[in-house]
Amino acid sequence: MDLLTIRDGKVVGQDGHAVYLRGVNIGGWLNMEHFLIGYPGSEASLRRTMSEILGAEKAAFFFERFLHHFFNEGDVAFLKGAGITAIRLPVNYRHLESDLAPFEYLESGFARLDETLRWCETHGIYVILDLHSVQGWQNGDWHCDNSSRHALFWSQRQAQDRFVALWREIARRYRGRAVVAAFNIMNEPLSNAPFGRFDPDDAYVPDWDTMNAVYRRTVEAIRSVDPNHIIIIEGDYYSTRFTGLDAPVDANLIASNHNYIEAAIAPIPEYPVTLGGTYWDAAFIRRQFEQTEGYRYAQAHSVPLLVGEFGLSMDYPSAQVPHKVAALADQMAAYNDLCCHWTFWSYKALGTMGWVQAMPDSPYMHTIAPVLEAKTALGVDFGWLSGFSPEIQPHLEAMSSAVAGRIPGLNSATNFRYLAQAAMSTYTADQLQRLYADQFANKSETEIDSLLASFSLSECMERVEMTAAIRHAMNVPSYQKL
Repeated sequence: MDLLTIRDGKVVGQDGHAVYLRGVNIGGWLNMEHFLIGYPGSEASLRRTMSEILGAEKAAFFFERFLHHFFNEGDVAFLKGAGITAIRLPVNYRHLESDLAPFEYLESGFARLDETLRWCETHGIYVILDLHSVQGWQNGDWHCDNSSRHALFWSQRQAQDRFVALWREIARRYRGRAVVAAFNIMNEPLSNAPFGRFDPDDAYVPDWDTMNAVYRRTVEAIRSVDPNHIIIIEGDYYSTRFTGLDAPVDANLIASNHNYIEAAIAPIPEYPVTLGGTYWDAAFIRRQFEQTEGYRYAQAHSVPLLVGEFGLSMDYPSAQVPHKVAALADQMAAYNDLCCHWTFWSYKALGTMGWVQAMPDSPYMHTIAPVLEAKTALGVDFGWLSGFSPEIQPHLEAMSSAVAGRIPGLNSATNFRYLAQAAMSTYTADQLQRLYADQFANKSETEIDSLLASFSLSECMERVEMTAAIRHAMNVPSYQKL
């Protein structure tokens, strides 16, 4: 494999020919997420709860076997067969550094990264190393392993120092490794909402000075030990805002935005489709993308653009899935036409956004059925976004109204959203973790291993509609199922 670099605004190999990084995120693996795996709350608090109820040794066994089954060399071979050229690998810093020992690095976590890189080298797939969860939390949401809704990274010098030092260590270890396509230094920053986004979304103002300073420090630290690898920087506000981002400070840099669209996420009866007065078809999908701040930033500065995340939700009636896949296919076609790099979200899950999904009647799904039922009834994952059950919604609305009645000028919509998140997605979700742990408490290690094998590729369901769309986007024949 060639060590990639950037020349004339393009990612190129050693012979100077353009190389396009196009593939999938391995979400939920080295940075677990509740809606992908089925547990409630955040990963860090789940690990504590599992250790309390199962005991430290059995809990460690549980998480090790989960990692083994969820993603291994067989999965890499599957991806290669679909024509995937790159994976974006979301990583939680806690695999590489303990909060109890700052600036000391965990060989166990690096050993797993090393193994993953060897698999990908064998099968010729590039890896984008994405630090998805950082010290102190870069945003207030679950996907950076945050239970508090506090994004303290931006105001804590030690968190920033640890972040910069960790990237220096990653770069030191992997300098010269061609299989590493790029260092994606931070997923979905939110630089100016340390205690939650209490203003309407359109009123959010990034702290560009702090964000640009952190990026400059990190790039300098990486370059002090690795002069060659591509570095990826994302925009603020979950990788959608770029207007105050400094011009590239390094010649070997990629910009990255995220672009989830309504036509692929919301319930749709057909495609093309009109949603909220907007007609979504291939032409509009391309125009919508060309208007994003990330695309405009990349064009203005003549740097490559990675669409690091986009995807579809498949947890609606099966009749909707072909329409959503068609919308996703139009996204991939637009990105290809515009010479962008892309990695969609996500490879494997229980359902919803997974290209490969655990079987609905699998042993793991049967085991956690009481948890899934409680999660749905209580709305702990996304009830604040989609609405809560009748037994929950009125009480949250009453609490929200009471709070707003005492605080003049508080935006009612954002007040409800963040009060509901604190009450249900933080407090209630953490309490519900005990129910999840209880399902495994009386199981032997052999039984736990058998249950977690439900995540193994051989036991999962490939969404063939997705495979066909991906093969087409990658220009790979689709005459046979993988």
